[in-house]
Amino acid sequence: MKRAVSDKILSMHILTEIHRRAGINTEGKTIYRTAVRGVILRGGNLLMIHSSNVGDYKFPGGGVDEGETQAQTLSREIQEECGASLTRIGRKIGAVIEYNLPMENDYDVFKMISHYYECEVSDSFGLQKLDECEKDLGFKPIWIDTGNAIQLNKALLHSNKAPEWLRREIFILEYIQQNLLNKSEFG
Repeated sequence: MKRAVSDKILSMHILTEIHRRAGINTEGKTIYRTAVRGVILRGGNLLMIHSSNVGDYKFPGGGVDEGETQAQTLSREIQEECGASLTRIGRKIGAVIEYNLPMENDYDVFKMISHYYECEVSDSFGLQKLDECEKDLGFKPIWIDTGNAIQLNKALLHSNKAPEWLRREIFILEYIQQNLLNKSEFG
């Protein structure tokens, strides 16, 4: 859910800021969205959501609804997008801030903060509960090597099919590869 006022952000580790469009007034009247995304690693592969219609790979997760905690959102989104049950939420990896033009006329900027957490899921996967947009994109859960996900996402980056979240997901994939996997800190 979008909010006109920001949630309190305490000790947030910002990994990067992304401007989806040039010339956005980031100091103007802002509408906020808070999102959470699960980083689920198993045997060197990440559980990601693959869009069979676009070809990109994204982390499971989405927007925090009014009255929901980040943990509740992670559990709900992983269940909906992957058909998997969240069994553990580990440490927070960090957050990415994205700025875009707002859809609402009364605002100058749309600011989304995506929080990434280490997570674990059950071994068995059930049915997905996708919304219409996710169905149209052909969302499917898939285990994929981090390097392959980076390479495939980068191949889409400058195409007319590239989703707006692609730069964010490439950044996080590279961050995980460079800072977590190579240092064996993840686990």
